[in-house]
Amino acid sequence: MARIVAIDYGNKRVGIAVTDPLKLIATPLETIHTQDIFSYLKAYTQQQPVEAIVVGMPKKLDNTPTDVTSAVIGFVRKLQKEIPGIPVHTLDERFTSRMAFQAMIAGGLKKKDRQNKATVDKVSAAIILQSYLEANP
Repeated sequence: MARIVAIDYGNKRVGIAVTDPLKLIATPLETIHTQDIFSYLKAYTQQQPVEAIVVGMPKKLDNTPTDVTSAVIGFVRKLQKEIPGIPVHTLDERFTSRMAFQAMIAGGLKKKDRQNKATVDKVSAAIILQSYLEANP
């Protein structure tokens, strides 16, 4: 069964999360350098069947674009060209970093691990993916 992949895109790092084959649970997968994202996704989609890719779309509280929004829009366009057979969806990612931090505290992660931005990025991707799953049963 195909999985769904979620991406928390950043200028330096990209957090990646994936569902289980039944698409019930979102799990943090990896954090990689932004420059490596397309080669990583191409390799992953060749190894695993992927039904869709969900990309977090950054917005301010008043629903206006952030300074990263245009980069994410460009990323989504390039992603659709680089991996044309897989639909790409966007999802509002407001508060995901804060929710990821709270989830790590609740999960008992040590302070040093919570300060690792790579960990925050992949947990944020998992929250984006879980939100997508809840909105699209």
